[in-house]
Amino acid sequence: MTTAQQQFSAFATEQVEVALRFARISIDSAERIIKLQVEVAKSTLESNAKNANALVAVKDAQEALALRQKLAESSIEQATNYSRSLYEIASQAQVEASQLVEERTTAFNKHVVSGLDQFVKSAPAGADVAVAAVKSTLQATAAAVDSLTKAAKQVADFADASVKAAGTATADAVKTAAKKTNGANAAAV
Repeated sequence: MTTAQQQFSAFATEQVEVALRFARISIDSAERIIKLQVEVAKSTLESNAKNANALVAVKDAQEALALRQKLAESSIEQATNYSRSLYEIASQAQVEASQLVEERTTAFNKHVVSGLDQFVKSAPAGADVAVAAVKSTLQATAAAVDSLTKAAKQVADFADASVKAAGTATADAVKTAAKKTNGANAAAV
C-alpha cells in the first residue's frame, strides 16, 4: 500500500469514528429524554390519581380552595423540574458535541502542520518562508477559534444560569400569586 493510500485509509477510519461519536451523543441524549418522558408520564398518572381521590374527599369550599392551591403549586413544580431536566440533557449533549468539535479542530491543525513540515523537507529552497506564513496563519486561526470557543462557553454558562434563575423566579412568582389568590378567596368565603 502506498503512503497516500495509507493516509486516506487512516483519514476515512478517523472520520467514521467521529461520525459514530456524534451518533452516540445523539442517541444517548434521545435515550435520556425518552426515559425522562416515561418517568414524567408515570409520575403524572400517579399524581392525577391522588388528585382525583383528594377532590372526591373535599367537604367544603375552604378545603377546595386549599386543594386547588396545593395542586397548582405541585403542577408548577413538576413542570419546572421537567424543564430543568430537559435543559440539563440538552446542555450536556451540547457540551459533548462541542468537545468533539474542538478535538477535531485541534487534530486537523496538527495534521496540516505535520503535512507542511513534510512538505518543507522536500520543497525547493525559499519555500520555508511560505510555509512559515501558512503556519502563522494556522496558529492565528487556532487562537481565534479558541477565543470563540471560550466566548461561546461563557455565553452558554450565562444562559444556563439565566434559565435556572428564570425557572426559580417563575415558580416563586406563581406560588406567591397563588397564595394571594387563595387568601382573597378564603376571605370571600
